[in-house]
Amino acid sequence: MVENNSVQLESAEQLHRCPCCGYKTLSVRGWFEICEVCFWEDDGQDDHDADVVRGGPNYELSLTQGRANYKAFGASRKQDLEHVRPPLPEEM
Repeated sequence: MVENNSVQLESAEQLHRCPCCGYKTLSVRGWFEICEVCFWEDDGQDDHDADVVRGGPNYELSLTQGRANYKAFGASRKQDLEHVRPPLPEEM
């Protein structure tokens, strides 16, 4: 189902992958939901504009930088390390 330029799932058991860490943590894409695994706020940015710094909820980060940060230290931004958790098996 497409609603307000976002994709909403039909079933509550299905989740979308976070564009930053890649784990299935988002119930809706593009609705500013915060991923509990990497703390990226999903503003709808994706591969087609991953290098763009949009400002807004992810501050000075592009999606590309957020991904690199997650790989390097486990969160999209270092100051958010206290807010993240490891992915659950069903989120893999």
